Amino acid sequence: MSDIINEIDAQHKREKPLGAFQVGDTVDVHVQIREGEKERVQIFTGTVIKIQGGHSIRATFTVRRIVAGEGVERTFPCHSPIVLAVEVRRKGKARRSRLFYLRDRIGKATRVKERRGDDPRSAATRAGSAKAPAQEPAEEAPEAAADEPEIEESSEAAAGV
Repeated sequence: MSDIINEIDAQHKREKPLGAFQVGDTVDVHVQIREGEKERVQIFTGTVIKIQGGHSIRATFTVRRIVAGEGVERTFPCHSPIVLAVEVRRKGKARRSRLFYLRDRIGKATRVKERRGDDPRSAATRAGSAKAPAQEPAEEAPEAAADEPEIEESSEAAAGV
């Protein structure tokens, strides 16, 4: 019986993951909206307050935002075909798995501190900069000398006259 359920779950699971996001992150959720015969993509921006279900077919995440002074929460199934993409706009630092305390707060109090240490872009930059100084100066030094003519600065130009 469980083999049949696992087989059906495998058929309906998303092939490409939505992206790496955690509770506390501010995300843009791209949702496909169908209005009659027309289809369009609507973006729901907010803070992820809950992720549940793990890696199963029933996994969901809840995003909260404030619209016209009123809190709006929307729960999205992770493996649903209407959820096209999830983009992380800002990494949030959360020490809990559920941020329900944000429901009682308004205004600036709803902000979550930013997590800075594990930004993948800055990690790639740091890794690239650690390797780059050893390789680049040896390669670029002869090219820079060949492309640019040497200009000698006169003593009047150095004095600012």
